[in-house]
Amino acid sequence: MCKCHPCRTGKYNLCEELKVMGFQTVGAGSEYFAVDAKNVTTVPDHLSYDEAAMIEPLAVTVHAANRVGDVKDKDIVVIGAGPIGILLVQTLKAKGARKVMVTDVSDYRLELALKCGADFAVNTKKEDFGEAMLRCFGPDKADVIYDCAGNNTTMEQAIKHSRKGSIIVLVAVFEGMATVDLATLNDKELDLNTTMMYRHEDYVEAIELVEAGKVKLTPLMSKHFAFRDWEKAYEYIDNNREITMKVLIDVNNDDD
Repeated sequence: MCKCHPCRTGKYNLCEELKVMGFQTVGAGSEYFAVDAKNVTTVPDHLSYDEAAMIEPLAVTVHAANRVGDVKDKDIVVIGAGPIGILLVQTLKAKGARKVMVTDVSDYRLELALKCGADFAVNTKKEDFGEAMLRCFGPDKADVIYDCAGNNTTMEQAIKHSRKGSIIVLVAVFEGMATVDLATLNDKELDLNTTMMYRHEDYVEAIELVEAGKVKLTPLMSKHFAFRDWEKAYEYIDNNREITMKVLIDVNNDDD
């Protein structure tokens, strides 16, 4: 068992020796896949396998939502309407957020976000980010901005158009070196926060949200593939990136 400071203080998602299954170690695509019992979360019998498969990304958004404390009655922006962004919208609404505005450059994804509970959906190719926030929330703007896209453009939007003294949370994995306007960050006394994966309690809360009917998972299930066709599943994702949310691989019945 690791003895690093994060693990000793309950933040094992930040373990100094962290190895993610399927990335730094073998994953479920291997012939044999053993999981330590202490890392297993029991799924209620009435949850389907499809719903169970979606608990992991939902746990990401539960952890992200909890990084800012109580979001009840907050006005919030979610940048990026991918699967994590849309699940985060639903998580925030389930936890009592007043209004949630989601942005993207894909009308398809924005329409899906609206169907899943977003109050406002803004295509930033067609409308300026700052003007949209004023239209949706008025001069007080948003209390929290989550960046689920993770690039210099979206982080610039968040910092430039944030309200003074508000919170920005980076959810996406940033690719490459970021260019951050620290002068504006400082001038506005913004809290620039981050979030990394999840812990057991996030899985438990995610399951509770699904059981309570507060999160819609089915609209984000884009397509099913049999286990033997796993390579075709990845090809499908590569060829349909805009319209693909989550692809599910069926391991219980290889004939489907």
